[in-house]
Amino acid sequence: MNISLLSLLGLNRCSAMVRLIILTAGFGYCISSYATNLSVSNTQELKLALTQAQAGDRIILESGRYQGPVQIHQSITLTSLGTSIIEASGVGSAIQVFAENVEISGLSIENWGNDHYERDAGILVEPGSDNVKIHNNHLRGDGFGIRADELNNIQINDNVIVGNITLYTLDRGDGIHLQDVIGSQIRGNTISGVRDGVYLESSSQSKVYDNHLFDQQYGIHYMYTADDEAFNNQSYRVDGGYALMDSKRIYLHRNQVWDAIDFGILLNMTKDSLVESNRVEQIVNRSENKVQGQEGKGIFVYGARDNTIVKNHFAHCDIGLYMAMGGEGNRVYENQFIDNYSQVKYVGDAQLEWSHQGRGNHWSGYLGWDHNSDGIGNTAYRPNDNIDKLFWLYPEANFLMDSPIVVVLRWVQRQFEVTEPSGIVDSFPLLNVNPAFAD
Repeated sequence: MNISLLSLLGLNRCSAMVRLIILTAGFGYCISSYATNLSVSNTQELKLALTQAQAGDRIILESGRYQGPVQIHQSITLTSLGTSIIEASGVGSAIQVFAENVEISGLSIENWGNDHYERDAGILVEPGSDNVKIHNNHLRGDGFGIRADELNNIQINDNVIVGNITLYTLDRGDGIHLQDVIGSQIRGNTISGVRDGVYLESSSQSKVYDNHLFDQQYGIHYMYTADDEAFNNQSYRVDGGYALMDSKRIYLHRNQVWDAIDFGILLNMTKDSLVESNRVEQIVNRSENKVQGQEGKGIFVYGARDNTIVKNHFAHCDIGLYMAMGGEGNRVYENQFIDNYSQVKYVGDAQLEWSHQGRGNHWSGYLGWDHNSDGIGNTAYRPNDNIDKLFWLYPEANFLMDSPIVVVLRWVQRQFEVTEPSGIVDSFPLLNVNPAFAD
């Protein structure tokens, strides 16, 4: 049934519904059959429709500008057939959702507030509002784009979220911010100019895929989460691509990150996760004043254990893989390290084997033979030695790294090892590149 708001004003909604139920009871119809399409054309009509709407109704905004805040207290659909803009005048949230089973689509949402403590957002989904769907909207503002707390099952798909790139990065809101959310789908969004593109905290069972994330701090940021999956995302012009912090059982696969400053992938105190088939390139800190530890890292493993890093591509980074602070208990194999300034930087004293079941990694700097033509080098590869550690301590001497005297010192070290071996060793280096990452 389609009615205008003017018709709605003269209708005793409750008695009409009772008459319709009695009239059609013999035909087996259910209550949802009487959902109404309410068409509105200005802010006053919209606010009245929100107070009159019943569960299952659709409020359809005609083209025009509408003044927020908009509060949804029923399980309805809010949508538009044209260019409908909800404007919040720089204060608070533009749309607040207080009900389950709400759907929001086809809207332009602008100029909400930027009070992070008050959770100002383009769309703010309040605790307990389960099964919300937010799709095909365009949001532009300073605070959080879409924020949801303490709920189950939210879908956020095919939205465009643009933050304020003129603000200092940490003063912006996240594009999508979920906290204490179980079961989320975040698909096909384009997010730029925010703090983190997708931020998940104390949540679980999320699936984040097919998103474009750029001009921000981190593309995807996990904090205290579990049982999540992210794939087919693209992250670029960022400080870091994918940050997994104090989380567990995350499956990060088939993502891309390039043109980052700090890292492509970060495993910080994270465990039992699988990092597979990701493409990481051009992670370079071009700052003239960078100090040791601020190099661009393809993947940074910091205090993370019991993870598997397999079949990834790390190329053209300051450091391919940086490992520190007890990150030894991880399995690393079938990756390829291509033309990184330093392939590996390991800060530790243990000897680590980076191969599994007779298969190691591909190293662009490996020089060795393959006598039986099985694609595996006959001599082990050690990406670092004590000479490298000396250069880490005294980076101002890097200009000597490829000098003849350093080449001689490395040869002497290999021939007359007088200390217990430490660092990374790949006993089965792969000679062939992974064709899945062919340019």
